[in-house]
Amino acid sequence: MTLRYPLADHSAAISFGGNILDRMSERRDESAFVDSMRTDRRGRALLFAGDLLVAGEAGASVIFSRPEAEALGADWPAAVFLGVDSEGPLFAAPIPEPGPGYTLHNLRQLAIDGQVTPDVLGAIAQGRSILGWHATHGFCANCGQPTTVGAAGMRRDCPSCGASHFPRTDPVVIMLAIDGERCLLGRQRRFVEGTYSCLAGFMEHGETIEAAVRREIWEEAGVRTRRVSYYASQPWPFPSSLMIGCFAEAISTDIDPRDRELEDVRWFDRADILPMLARTHPTYSAPPGVAIAHHLLRAYAERGAPVANDAVVDGAAIITGAMA
Repeated sequence: MTLRYPLADHSAAISFGGNILDRMSERRDESAFVDSMRTDRRGRALLFAGDLLVAGEAGASVIFSRPEAEALGADWPAAVFLGVDSEGPLFAAPIPEPGPGYTLHNLRQLAIDGQVTPDVLGAIAQGRSILGWHATHGFCANCGQPTTVGAAGMRRDCPSCGASHFPRTDPVVIMLAIDGERCLLGRQRRFVEGTYSCLAGFMEHGETIEAAVRREIWEEAGVRTRRVSYYASQPWPFPSSLMIGCFAEAISTDIDPRDRELEDVRWFDRADILPMLARTHPTYSAPPGVAIAHHLLRAYAERGAPVANDAVVDGAAIITGAMA
């Protein structure tokens, strides 16, 4: 049996996944190259006041020239180099809260409203994540001394002990367990009433994506799964996760949550999913298009159950053995 989906980059169609910058990561340690990027007259920056993105008057633009950025308080020599596109270098920098004439945007809402193009939204996610890391990692985890910025903002170095520290990305599996014409969804207590979504959880050390998918479904729903199929991923800058979207084949259907983390877990008929996504279902709803869960659900509702390669290791023995 083979995958029913064509080979395509589904991730690029999901919010925050359309970053087209050439990150030039192989040249970030070249001081002459970094200096040339900083002095390039085409240099621009994304600006953040804390967790909020800064925009011009009435939200007209979220990208600022160097003079505009410096006028708003950006330290240009310390701005993080994100990469290059057809218009030149792009940086990210923190600033104090700007005065009148500027607006501050919540990034989730910005993505939901579709106010910026997908390629810019991907760069915004990159900038927000890296600036968030700098804001919380100013001291060396090895010796406790202050660190300095290196590699054009993609590293912090400790002058005291010589240690180097790199930004982290936290992998999270988010998955849709499928039993033919039914899929497994859950809801957290903080969700809007009637909203259900895919199950999800952080990967643990020494764990494969497939094993994490099976473990999280088993812990949150008590449902056993076997074959796992990857669908897409999504950078999620809150603060710096990578959502790894998968489908999983259910081999049991009784729901008996082990960790009691979710308020409710239940099976939904495939026919219910599209109305839930469109918010036309009389009782239930699903996440908006900004979330990878929306895309997993839409793919299942429109195309049916994907089938993973038969060579994938059978996870039933793992679940019923050491993890039981």
